[in-house]
Amino acid sequence: MTQELINNAVFAELCDTMGADFTAELVTTFLSEAPNMFAALEQAVADRDADAFRRAAHSIKSNAQVFGANALGDQARDMELAELTAESAAPVATLQATYDQTAAALRVLLDE
Repeated sequence: MTQELINNAVFAELCDTMGADFTAELVTTFLSEAPNMFAALEQAVADRDADAFRRAAHSIKSNAQVFGANALGDQARDMELAELTAESAAPVATLQATYDQTAAALRVLLDE
């Protein structure tokens, strides 16, 4: 599962460069802050606030890229670049599902 969601080479390089303890701290911080990022995405859709939508998607993308979470990062990038429409709630749900799987994969990597 982690192979599909996390680029293990990127994650290993992060651990080598930053140290395992600091990497674990970064992951833990991301996992604790992600619900706020998703809440911001959902609020932006409800408010039809394109700037807030792009900022929240950008934050998720940037964090995902740090850990090599390519699927999550790619989906967030696509949302960041897309036009905010009434149908934007569906990609948020898809992104949330990918995040849930990615978060589980990151937790597995931290336990290794």
